[in-house]
Amino acid sequence: MKRLSIYVLMLALLTIILAACSSDEEKTQDTETKEEAVTIQGSNGEVTLDQPAKKVVVLEWTYAENLLALGIQPVGMADIDSYGDYVNIEPQLEDTVVDVGGRQEPNLEAIAALEPDLIIGVDFRHTAMLKDLESIAPTVIFNPYPTDESIDLYEEMETTFNEMAIAVGKEAEAEEVLADLEDTYEEKTAEIEAADLKTKDTILTLAYSGAAAPEIRVFTPNSMASIILDKLGLNNVHQPDQFEVFGSSTFNVEGLTKYENANYMFTVPDEDNIYENQLKGNAVWENLAFVKEDRTYDLGAATWLYGGPLSAKTLVNQITDVLVNK
Repeated sequence: MKRLSIYVLMLALLTIILAACSSDEEKTQDTETKEEAVTIQGSNGEVTLDQPAKKVVVLEWTYAENLLALGIQPVGMADIDSYGDYVNIEPQLEDTVVDVGGRQEPNLEAIAALEPDLIIGVDFRHTAMLKDLESIAPTVIFNPYPTDESIDLYEEMETTFNEMAIAVGKEAEAEEVLADLEDTYEEKTAEIEAADLKTKDTILTLAYSGAAAPEIRVFTPNSMASIILDKLGLNNVHQPDQFEVFGSSTFNVEGLTKYENANYMFTVPDEDNIYENQLKGNAVWENLAFVKEDRTYDLGAATWLYGGPLSAKTLVNQITDVLVNK
């Protein structure tokens, strides 16, 4: 009987020890889970994930670019076919990335089939379908065009990029990307300085055919593209009469006369080149000082004036190339 009692006692002690170990292990796992949880701030508020996202669906080109900059391929993306027509960066999307429909109206079934950990959308397109997206996976919405005049669009770009880095656990990589961009500014500023331009006053434009006449989008000081000019030591002379939330004002050719002493930097689609078509032989255009003095600088049709840090770096290189090598 004594042996049996000792055996029972030892069994009871072993059970208690195992239970304690199991409890400690569960506590450790809970602690680790809490430590790995991440919170992202979007225009739809805070979105918390149990751990950094591994499978991300992006519904806007900039957010695909941001993931690529962080070394991550999205599992799904909206409007892949058109992306390459505008966004000119490395690395590129892999063939494994699934197209989930248009940016304006993504295919919810295609998104759900990918079983994403996170969906990233844009305020002006996807807020209306937020509940549908959230029924599939946690969703964060960013607003690339804040109405707060104190926030410029370059600052918004950096903030969103860093939030996405948090979402996928790549904060260190984000720091490296932004540091590399700053190094590029320093390097290219020196090259532009050495080019000894007649003037550093500049306007940056995107032109296209309007309903009645050519329309010229002139970028405002709060735009990402204009701030890139500033970082290169150039001076955007366009001062809009009102706050432009999208970072540009629209002019006709007559409106350019007040800026004719500045350098004229532009991009225009090959299939809608207003300078070779509508404005060729136009008296107002031909008599602008920057035209007569050959201070027009074509950045090329494959120029994207929006996007994230990789597009910013591409634009920096394009600007420097046309200014230094013309």
